[in-house]
Amino acid sequence: MAGNTLPFKSNYAVSSKIEPFYKGGKVQISHDEQYIFCTCGPRVNILQIDTGKIIHSIEQDDQEDITSFSLSPDDEILVTASRALLLKQWDWKQEKCTRSWRAIHNVPVASMTFDCTSTLLATGGCDGTIKLWDVVKQYCTHNLKGSSGVVHLVEFHPDISRLQLFSSSVDCGIRIWDLRTSKCICVLESHYSAVTSLAFSPDGQTLVSSGRDKICSVWDLKKKAVKRTVPVYEAVEGVVVLPGKSDYSQMGVKGEGLHFVTAGSKGVLRVWDSSSARCVFTQTLPDAPALNTEEGDLDPRSLMHLLPMPQSNRLATVTAEHNILIYQMPALTVQQQFVGYNDDILDVKFLGKDDTHIVVSTNSSQLKVFELATNSCQILYGHTDTILSIDVFRKGSMFASCAKDKSLRLWKMDLKSGHVHCVAQGSGHSNAVGSVACSRLKKGFLVSGSQDCTIKLWDLPDPLPDVGCEPVLMTARLTERAHDKDVNSVTISPNDKLLASGSQDRTAKLWSLADMSLLGVFRGHSRGVWCVQFSPVDQVLATASADGSIKIWSIQEFSCLRTFDGHDASVLKVIFVSRGTQLVSSGSDGLVKLWTIKTNECVKTFDAHQDKVWALHGSSKDDLMVTGSADSTITLWKVTLIIKIKTKTFEMFYFTHNESRIYMQTLLKLRQDQKGILHVLVHCVRSPGSSCLHCLISVLRFSVVWNTNSRSCLDAQAVLQVLLTHLSPEEILQYQGTRTHLEGLIPYTERHMQRIGRLLQASMFLDYMWQKMRITGGKDSVNLDDDEGMDTSPQSIFIVDKQPMDMADIPGSLQQQEDEEEDLEDSEKREELLDEDESVSTSKSAHVNGMKPNGVNSAVDEGQVSSEESEDEDDVMEMTTKSTDSDPSKTADIR
Repeated sequence: MAGNTLPFKSNYAVSSKIEPFYKGGKVQISHDEQYIFCTCGPRVNILQIDTGKIIHSIEQDDQEDITSFSLSPDDEILVTASRALLLKQWDWKQEKCTRSWRAIHNVPVASMTFDCTSTLLATGGCDGTIKLWDVVKQYCTHNLKGSSGVVHLVEFHPDISRLQLFSSSVDCGIRIWDLRTSKCICVLESHYSAVTSLAFSPDGQTLVSSGRDKICSVWDLKKKAVKRTVPVYEAVEGVVVLPGKSDYSQMGVKGEGLHFVTAGSKGVLRVWDSSSARCVFTQTLPDAPALNTEEGDLDPRSLMHLLPMPQSNRLATVTAEHNILIYQMPALTVQQQFVGYNDDILDVKFLGKDDTHIVVSTNSSQLKVFELATNSCQILYGHTDTILSIDVFRKGSMFASCAKDKSLRLWKMDLKSGHVHCVAQGSGHSNAVGSVACSRLKKGFLVSGSQDCTIKLWDLPDPLPDVGCEPVLMTARLTERAHDKDVNSVTISPNDKLLASGSQDRTAKLWSLADMSLLGVFRGHSRGVWCVQFSPVDQVLATASADGSIKIWSIQEFSCLRTFDGHDASVLKVIFVSRGTQLVSSGSDGLVKLWTIKTNECVKTFDAHQDKVWALHGSSKDDLMVTGSADSTITLWKVTLIIKIKTKTFEMFYFTHNESRIYMQTLLKLRQDQKGILHVLVHCVRSPGSSCLHCLISVLRFSVVWNTNSRSCLDAQAVLQVLLTHLSPEEILQYQGTRTHLEGLIPYTERHMQRIGRLLQASMFLDYMWQKMRITGGKDSVNLDDDEGMDTSPQSIFIVDKQPMDMADIPGSLQQQEDEEEDLEDSEKREELLDEDESVSTSKSAHVNGMKPNGVNSAVDEGQVSSEESEDEDDVMEMTTKSTDSDPSKTADIR
């Protein structure tokens, strides 16, 4: 067991973050459909679709909010406009501003777009003017006047030979500008509210416009007249014309006429036939309640943008809640979903068999399930008010949630598809349900704590309904008035026999789950208790309070064992880590602290949040931690790999995986010292990050040299063991140069293994000699398994068995061993890495060669072994003893 004991954690490092990247405004997808560009205050964030990571962030130096931006069709140039009336041209891949100039507009720019050649840029201002810029020659080419009010929409005709620009302003008309004459040649009037989107047919002869007046207009651009007015009965924010070559029969497209897709206030995509003005397809949203369609009340799921992705035959939508969804046509299945803004994070838990997902409750009625590998999110509907707490069952495929709507729900994840659906719901509390806890041993029951001062015990339905079925109702089996004020936290013991509750009445209580009887009260906090948590191994309870302290209590004596003070504000969450030997806490001060229980010491303080850290949870393998804060940020933490390097002068250097470059520089510097050799001792290898493994792979180069020496070969083998433990051979070979290093390790590794094998064979002589010894005055046979009956004290006289020993094979094998060691010593001298050192086998050979033919060691004096034996020989003798444990007749402790 000692070998499996984990060391105390000393550091966590931020592995990844889920941060707000979109708070409203324009969204654009790159032409290669690999990136999403969106505004977030003074920044334009660039999201990689495949990974869900923010790879670039373009930020204004003056911190002025960006009012509009546009990406050129060749995906090379990004132009932004800010409230400072500046236009900036960016090399967005390098995050470098290449040019900036005054926008000439007297007020901020409201819209902009590039033409298909990536040469002309049109900007529409709030002053009613439109300006065109040649971004190659860097000058203003046109100044178009005539629009009234804010020009919120500008669009070039896809056929550049026409040199036409379409614009719309608050006067609800669509103006067509001839760029050859810089004049407005026509105004298309059909809408009675702001025009929100324009879409051109593939041949460029037809235009479809949408507006908030709940109609779409189909225009004949040759006649400059409306062909058809389509009533859509919702405020439309985006329209996309379907290409005519693909099969969209699944979307209701039967004929060859023009069809278009609309997105608006109803939150669903609909397909319309322009010739008949009929809706041929309406998208259905599973697991979602009906939308609120009352006038003036914007539903969070209302669609604000609709973007085509023609290369992959996909559509992207943006909701009023700042969620970006990507649909695959023609089935319109959700491929990916990204959450642009999370609001306050109230609770977060790991989910899935291997903690591959996290489930998050925010200051809303929806749950969000994130896949950590891609940051893709699934939104769960069901609650009607803010969700306050989440808890997960032991195996991670089921979890429960509770909310201000006085209800709690049970959710189940399909481990194959990752889809989550609600299987049960219960209600019965008379006020908001602030905490929920799941059973630990088996999925048998739930416990909820409410602001009505009661706790309820709920039995789970058996069997649970299948996917697509209606959730079954749960009823409370037991109800108990637990506290005088709100119940903030409930938790269940690891054996499912005890329940602990914490309340605003400054107490925590212990209950028996069998009959919900009160076992004791924990008093000592001066303010409300925010969190209670059982230790996974000890009979203690941890409580976190608004008085800024954490207390450890004995659940037998109900006395306070330890108090941890360090937070400057309320402690909101606490969890046990390192098998119950350490604590991690989070507080209103935005800090996360790591504590060692035995020493009452705060090992480390982590500052990665700007507001209250409401959520904190550890992974099942105890190598990850996730925190969520009121700053809308979710942070994933990983236990860092700590490497200690020492030279012959015992200088110490410590590095985490975030400092790999410094580590490499130090390695190279120390390697120049030819007097000594580096020894890498891995102290903490729980789940190293990729940069940690990269460091160890770089050490592989030095391990080839270390492996040529019997003194340092163990360090080389330790590095190899760590790499093979955490990476497959295929993954190791992907790193540059590793194949050459591994091939260099093989010959000497084989020689070391052969040498150890011969040592083990030669050491069998000691066991044989011990078996033939007889203690003076003792019995003929000694039970080696009976330690109590055997006198192991030093004796001055030994009686040696008269039976002759067969020593024929010993000199030959030992001579071969000596030759092998001489070869190793010669290689050590050639490498000039270390001074001469007596190897294990050499000392063993010298010792055995001093023996007499009858088996008595000439170096033995009054029963004591000669002090000339090296420490290496002791190690070999210990290995020999272990190797013979399987045979009772050969088991003994050599004193």
